[in-house]
Amino acid sequence: QVQLVEFGGGLVQTGGSLRLSCATSGRTFSNYVMGWFRQAPGKEREFVATISWTGGRTYYADSVKGRFTISRDNAKNTVYLQMNSLKPEETAVYYCATSTRWGLLERDYDYWGQGTRVTVSS
Repeated sequence: QVQLVEFGGGLVQTGGSLRLSCATSGRTFSNYVMGWFRQAPGKEREFVATISWTGGRTYYADSVKGRFTISRDNAKNTVYLQMNSLKPEETAVYYCATSTRWGLLERDYDYWGQGTRVTVSS
């Protein structure tokens, strides 16, 4: 059974930083693309970042480029999202997900975590 569990959400002030982690089990982690998505209150879930199998390729939503960094540690079966210079509009539930192929859409990902809430206070 594939499981993804996110950690690291919480309350942070505008301009602050958080580091999210997503621990996975149930499949060979290094064989899969990992992604982060987020869903703000009243909005649809949106793509944030993705990272390739070995970590050599990454892609970010325009809104987070230069501020967020996705990384992975295949030895620990964990993917990370370092978030800097956070803005109030980035208050959302952040989800990690796993995919068998490179993709930016929700439908490209087959397993999802339960999400971790990030609140950015103004």
